[in-house]
Amino acid sequence: MNALIKFCVAWLVLFSVNVASAQVNIEINTPGVSALKQSMHDRHSQLAEFYGNGAVGLTSDGMIAVRDASAVPLAARQKVNGLVAAENQDRKALYAEIARANGHPEWEGDIRNTFAQRWIQRAQAGWWVQIGGSWKKK
Repeated sequence: MNALIKFCVAWLVLFSVNVASAQVNIEINTPGVSALKQSMHDRHSQLAEFYGNGAVGLTSDGMIAVRDASAVPLAARQKVNGLVAAENQDRKALYAEIARANGHPEWEGDIRNTFAQRWIQRAQAGWWVQIGGSWKKK
């Protein structure tokens, strides 16, 4: 299964999570959530190459990071840095928007942690993930 399909499947699986003894709808659909998901989906095809070659990895805090800049040709490094920055900006906004849409902005950290775990669990074999502060290849 290619990375883009796995990314889409991950969204379908993320239905709800138990946060502070209450159900949070991770799949809540507001215009803001939809726009952020679409932006992330569109960017994913550009990032897939860099996940695959180990240049970019999934961090334990629900973000992504340039893990190995040497895996990126010099001419493409600025582009990769821009993609990572844009992805992280959308991820932060997504976590905040889901928390707000559920009526509990204070749950943003818990939602972020849940997404971090799920992104790592669903990462494609061969991708790099951060677990316990260390990078590991799935």
